Amino acid sequence: MGDQQEARRARVRFSVVFAVHGAVTGTFVTRIPWVQHHLHLNAGQLGIALLAPAVGAFLAMPLAGHLAHRYGPRAAVRALMASWCLSLALPALAPDLLLLWSALFLYGATSGMAAVQLNAQGVEVERRLGRSIMSGLHGMWSAGGLVASGFGVLAANQQVDARIQLAVTSLALTVLAVLACNGLVDARADQRADARPAAGQKAGPDAGPGAGPDTERSPRREAPPRFALPPRSALAIGLVGFCAVFAEGASMDWAGVYLRDVTGASPGIAAASFTAFAATMTAARLSGDLAVRRLGPVRTVRAGGAVATLGGLLVISTGSPYLAIPGFGLIGIGIAVVVPLAFAAAGRTADPSRAIAGVATITYTASLSAPAAIGLIAQSVSLTASFALVAVLTAALVGTAGALRQNSTAPHHRVAARGGSTSGNVVNATARGTSAAKAGAEPTGAEPTGRAGSASPGSTG
Repeated sequence: MGDQQEARRARVRFSVVFAVHGAVTGTFVTRIPWVQHHLHLNAGQLGIALLAPAVGAFLAMPLAGHLAHRYGPRAAVRALMASWCLSLALPALAPDLLLLWSALFLYGATSGMAAVQLNAQGVEVERRLGRSIMSGLHGMWSAGGLVASGFGVLAANQQVDARIQLAVTSLALTVLAVLACNGLVDARADQRADARPAAGQKAGPDAGPGAGPDTERSPRREAPPRFALPPRSALAIGLVGFCAVFAEGASMDWAGVYLRDVTGASPGIAAASFTAFAATMTAARLSGDLAVRRLGPVRTVRAGGAVATLGGLLVISTGSPYLAIPGFGLIGIGIAVVVPLAFAAAGRTADPSRAIAGVATITYTASLSAPAAIGLIAQSVSLTASFALVAVLTAALVGTAGALRQNSTAPHHRVAARGGSTSGNVVNATARGTSAAKAGAEPTGAEPTGRAGSASPGSTG
């Protein structure tokens, strides 16, 4: 009961942290035009600058597991979130392109590492609760971004100096993030508790690590590599996330252009396409856990892929903005829960720390490549052909969703089965507890992304 209450409190605080993470992004994107005008950057220079966050995140994400192992997950999340929130103020202070690129590189690096640890901790809270929560957490990220972007637009319309706005916002978000992180799951405490022997337990080689001074001590937990490449277990899961994030990046960056150039929509109506996409995706994420609990992750992603494909076909087959906007909305609904479920599946592998970092790296590559790929295809063929590719990738979700059903027999599930903590596995996937493997308790909520108490609700999807 105590563990459940702690997990519920952690979920509330985690929702706040996810919202703060999204708010930093939403705040920054609304002031990009100010930064461009302030530094007198042309489109090419701005593009070079905006490549820096992606490069920083791509290079830094594989380091996240090592930081969590060394300092503990809660401390790592707190430090990374504080660093990222504070980095929000730096781009507006940069006096030239070189320093802007450096500031955005740091912005992206701290963002990427924080995202890896947030998803790893979210998987642990989900396991403790025994039901799907990852979609809702990512929904809070989207909601935080929408609210913050609204304040950013208001500040821009009022001609507030971005240096002042970003500095004040970064301090406020830093304080909020640090306070919220105080209630997060502490994996190291769980590991120390699990290491202590029960009263009267006989010390010996089977007693597990830390059984006592007379015990033949088990090997210490091995530290993960300082720079960990994605394991094979992350590749199939990452492919599912890649398809969804590619569609997300293409729709977010090119929906307005598509409506303006292909359907002849006015600027105001074209802007509504992004609103429709973002709003429907946020709503679907906030309510997506209900679908996951009822259908399981595999069926949910397959249904979402079908809905998103229908939306893509509607976009490319119509010349009316009033039909294209609902099409973008359907794309948002269809792909909304895919990335949260991909992270949840990575957290159930035998090497969760590296798998989560690997999935994050693969999906971030998709977000980086999607806008450029859409532009190249539009230049070579047409913008309609570009979104035909989006429809193909969302259709691929129907066939690749089965990757999310794996790992119900991963080694760390046996730890979860006896009511222990898998957070140590999220931080350090190489550790294996001898006594945990021998525990014979009945599993409870072993499949966190499906129905509570169900061994593998998505296996029949």
